[in-house]
Amino acid sequence: MGAITSAVVAMVVVFLGWITIEIACKPCLEQGREAIDRALDPNYDPDSSLMSQNRPTAAAAAAEEPLLGPAPSATPASSIK
Repeated sequence: MGAITSAVVAMVVVFLGWITIEIACKPCLEQGREAIDRALDPNYDPDSSLMSQNRPTAAAAAAEEPLLGPAPSATPASSIK
């Protein structure tokens, strides 16, 4: 009878410990579970959230603003005196 009581007490302690961790770490665990669900979803497109925020695409941003300014009209060697 003592072994059964010890086993029941051990299971209750493990269960209460698990519930305590779930309550204490709820925000972190929810974010992690959502990330895992998105990663395992074959229909999830990570780029779709970027497009829905009205951000320009990389090609459109590159077409609007060049990375380098206009080329200098004089060669660098002739401009240094």
